[in-house]
Amino acid sequence: MDRFHRIYALHQALDGARVPVTRRQLEQRLECGKATVTRVIELLRGYGAPIEYDRDANGYRYRPGAAFQLPGVWFNAAELHALRSAQLLLAEAEPGLLADTLRPMASKIDRLLQAEQLGAGEAMRRVRILRMAGRGTGPAFAQVAEALMRRQRVQLRYWSRASDEETLREVSPQRLVHYRDNWYLDAWCHASRALRTFSLDSVRRARVLARRARDIDDGALDDELGASYGIFSGRPQAEAVLRFSAFRARWVAAEHWHPHQQGRWLEGGGYELRVPYDNPTELVMDILRYGADVEVVEPQALRAEVVGRLEAAVGVYLGGRGR
Repeated sequence: MDRFHRIYALHQALDGARVPVTRRQLEQRLECGKATVTRVIELLRGYGAPIEYDRDANGYRYRPGAAFQLPGVWFNAAELHALRSAQLLLAEAEPGLLADTLRPMASKIDRLLQAEQLGAGEAMRRVRILRMAGRGTGPAFAQVAEALMRRQRVQLRYWSRASDEETLREVSPQRLVHYRDNWYLDAWCHASRALRTFSLDSVRRARVLARRARDIDDGALDDELGASYGIFSGRPQAEAVLRFSAFRARWVAAEHWHPHQQGRWLEGGGYELRVPYDNPTELVMDILRYGADVEVVEPQALRAEVVGRLEAAVGVYLGGRGR
C-alpha cells in the first residue's frame, strides 16, 4: 500500500468511528509499522484533519462534532481516464455549445484533477490521452444535440463520403456516440424507415423540426446498432475466425474487439479470436493492421476480401494493378 492509499485508509478508519481506533488497529489497517502510522497521521493532519489522541482509550479519532473530508480524490485508472477524457471533450466541444452549462462542469473536473494525489496541477500534466484520426464535430453538432435532448425530429443535409453526394434526411435522434475519436448520431431515418448511424462531421446542415421524435427502445437500439462490429449497423450475419501469431497473441488476448467475442489459446502460443459482424468494412481494416501476424480462417468471403486488399497493396508498391 502506497502513501496516498494509506492516507485514504486512515481517513476511512477514523471517519465515523464510534470509539477511538488503537495504533495496533491502524497498523493492521494501513499494513505498516508504528513509525509509518505516525507519519501518515501527521500527513492527514496536514490536510486539516481534526485528529486527536484519546489517552484514556489509547487511540485516535476525529474530534467530536468536527466535519472533515479529504480535499483530493483518489482515482483508479478507469476513473482518472474517464475524467481526463471528459476534460478533453469539454475543452474541444463545439464553440458556444452549451457554454454556460458546461463551463462549471469543466471547472469542477479541473479542480478534481488538480487536487489528485500527484499534487496541484500534476494530474493534467502527467496524464496524456492521444487522439488519432479525429475528424471534429462538424458544423451542425449544436442543432443535433438540441434536437436529441428536446426529443424533436431534425432535418439533416448529409454528405456521403462513399457516393460524394448530399441528401436530405428527416430523422428522430436517439443517442450520440463518441467512437474512435469521432462523433456519430444513432437515429431513426423516416425515409428508409430503419435505424441508421450518421457521422456528425458529414452533416453539412441541420434544422430542428417541430415534430416529436420517435423513441426507440434501448434494447432495440443495442440489438440493431450495438451488436455488429464497430460503428456499422445491422445484426451480425457471420462470425470471423482469426488466428494470431504467438508474438502478437500477447497483445490480442487482452484486447476488446466486440462485446460477444470469444478467444482461446492455441498450441504453440497462438491465439484464436472469434467476433460476430455484419458489414465487414471496419473489421477488414482492423485485420489489415496486423499484417502477417493474423490469418482469417473463416468465413471464406472475408478471407477473400482481405487477400484482395493485400494483393492490391502489393500492386501499389510494385507498380502493378493496385494503382
